[in-house]
Amino acid sequence: MTKDSVATPIRGRIGALLGILLLALSLRAAVVSVSPLLARIEADIPFTEFTTGLLAMLAPIAFAVFGLLTPRLIKSFGLEKTLIISLALAVVGQLARVFMPEVYSFLALSIVTLAGYGMGNVVLPPLVKKYFPERIGLVTSGYVTMLAIGTWMAPQFSVPLANLSNWKISIGSWAVLSGVVLIPWMVQLFADRGVTRAEHPVNANGVAHPIAKINPWKSKVAWGLAIYLAGNSAQTYVYFTWLPPYLQNRGLDELAAGNMLALFAILGLPVSLLVPLWVPRLKNPIIAVLIFTACWITGHLGIFLSPTHNTALWVCAAGLGQGTFAIALLMMNLRSRTTYGSGVLSGFAQGLGYAGAAIVPMLFGVVQKATDSWGAAFSMLAGCVVVMLIGAVIINSPRTIEDDSPNTEDLGKLERID
Repeated sequence: MTKDSVATPIRGRIGALLGILLLALSLRAAVVSVSPLLARIEADIPFTEFTTGLLAMLAPIAFAVFGLLTPRLIKSFGLEKTLIISLALAVVGQLARVFMPEVYSFLALSIVTLAGYGMGNVVLPPLVKKYFPERIGLVTSGYVTMLAIGTWMAPQFSVPLANLSNWKISIGSWAVLSGVVLIPWMVQLFADRGVTRAEHPVNANGVAHPIAKINPWKSKVAWGLAIYLAGNSAQTYVYFTWLPPYLQNRGLDELAAGNMLALFAILGLPVSLLVPLWVPRLKNPIIAVLIFTACWITGHLGIFLSPTHNTALWVCAAGLGQGTFAIALLMMNLRSRTTYGSGVLSGFAQGLGYAGAAIVPMLFGVVQKATDSWGAAFSMLAGCVVVMLIGAVIINSPRTIEDDSPNTEDLGKLERID
């Protein structure tokens, strides 16, 4: 039985709960708010094919680099200070880049913005473990849902905001959301004066045990989750990058192709609600992975073989396949016993996972152009599915990242969250 089954009042942690949910809502704004306005931005900042492609790659690359760096910041400064640093970078980057006169300074400030959001990606799972160790499934369900809403909300409202003002105000306004995240955290930290929330496991007497350094590069669990997330995220970024141009190439008009991408994005919402409440109850989480993988495969085949007939059906299938991403986020806490372990696992898995997500969409286009065949490009998605399933097999057993550290064997006697 998981600790989610323990009914513990949330009173006293409302600020943390709101802060986690608002942070999740803000994390995708910088990623998906620019592309709908790129044609307007180009009137002031000339983008080339190269710089447009570079812009598309910035998010996964920044998430990869700062995913690997953030656990060190967490160990040095703690979760909350690292969170504040990440929000400061996100706000400054978003506000400053709209004043940049040329493309490379705009891209540089975009990197600053995405660095902040990349750090935010990593701190979310350990924040859940620290403040809500007995409600991991429920709170994860909430924040993954807010991630899905944020992914839909930013592109949905970017154009209307630009119509009311201009593109600078539109993409800069999302900095306000990142700034608002600080408010509930300030309230929580003020309320927590004199309250100790251990970031390490405690024994029966309530004494915290400092944990030895965890090396994720030598952890089977960390590698398994990184491999799993790489296969999953690569598929998602291929869809976000290539679904509209592919469907237009096969005969759909621009509006219909854009609507299919919006449909794909919003279908992350229902699975985000379901997965964290359902998967912790499974003895073998790979069962859920296989169900959502079947959705991915159905979507891939349908979109490739019949792109202009029953298109919405195939896109719905692929969209529901995004449940595999929600499983990855959940596993960052289910496959760790401590807040520190969760942070290390989150940073390593997201770092390497997003590195894979950066490479595959680029190769997808290169292969398609080199072979003049969408079939050759789509075969890469089959490879991503195989990679994802290999990772799923590795993380299926209830082993934690602490179990893979030779200096943390004594922690096995402490209370676990599996």
